[in-house]
Amino acid sequence: MTGSAGAAGTGFDALTGAGTGAPEGPSPGTPPDGIRTLGASAPSATTLVLVRHGEAVCNVSGVCGGPIGCTGLTDRGRAQVAVLRDRLDETGELAGADALYASILPRAVETAAILAPALAPVGDGGTVGQPPRIVEECGFCELHPGAADGLDWSDFSRRFGNPDWDVDPGRTIAPGGESWIGFVNRVADTLDTVVARHPGALVVVACHAGVVEASLLAKIPVVDGLVGARMQLRTQHASLTTWEVDGDAWKLIGYNDGAHHLGTGGTGGGAEGVTASGRGWMGVGTGRRIG
Repeated sequence: MTGSAGAAGTGFDALTGAGTGAPEGPSPGTPPDGIRTLGASAPSATTLVLVRHGEAVCNVSGVCGGPIGCTGLTDRGRAQVAVLRDRLDETGELAGADALYASILPRAVETAAILAPALAPVGDGGTVGQPPRIVEECGFCELHPGAADGLDWSDFSRRFGNPDWDVDPGRTIAPGGESWIGFVNRVADTLDTVVARHPGALVVVACHAGVVEASLLAKIPVVDGLVGARMQLRTQHASLTTWEVDGDAWKLIGYNDGAHHLGTGGTGGGAEGVTASGRGWMGVGTGRRIG
């Protein structure tokens, strides 16, 4: 979390005793800006929350899930997103979101629709307003598969071989599809466009594991991030990744937040996670496949 002047910090700020009045630290005040590890949140900053969709039919059926191959979420995937919605409904952490985007793929659109009620504004006396409408944006889609769309992966390999983006990130996945480099740069451009459209706003995006990874490659100092690097992350289904964007400065506030799935053992069952109020979140695990 970002710190504020005069508040007890963590990291280097805590070591220096900032804001604590500790004799070994500067008192009053905070460390000089040049050595602080925590910066104040700018009022003009946009908060961008990327939500990976829940488990999809194409994830478990082994199908390349573009516009043809994607048929939406599994029952388990819908339950995973419902767990996240219940968390957001209880905590109110994303209530009053100014915008809700989804990729055009059914698994992302369905995820956004399940989450939308928890993004509505809450007024005085607990009155709940209208949630933001879903804006479908192809720029937030998973890597465009072109002619591979709808094929199972054995058919894909027979037709197009086995691209290795760790060796050749500029190779397209199939005719009419994207390369890894093209995908990361497309996502980077979409992120910039959407943030510029919503200065100082809270924006939620239902998207894909690849989009989350692309955001990290594009917006933090990763060597070769825009020209072929890969992280091979394990972004959970129905997890949150949060950015704070002020002008050209992108700060990663949180990655792969799936605390609402704790206690499930990753199997779709098991003990329920329990909130501070004692209300249990459903026992739903998370998946492993990317996409």
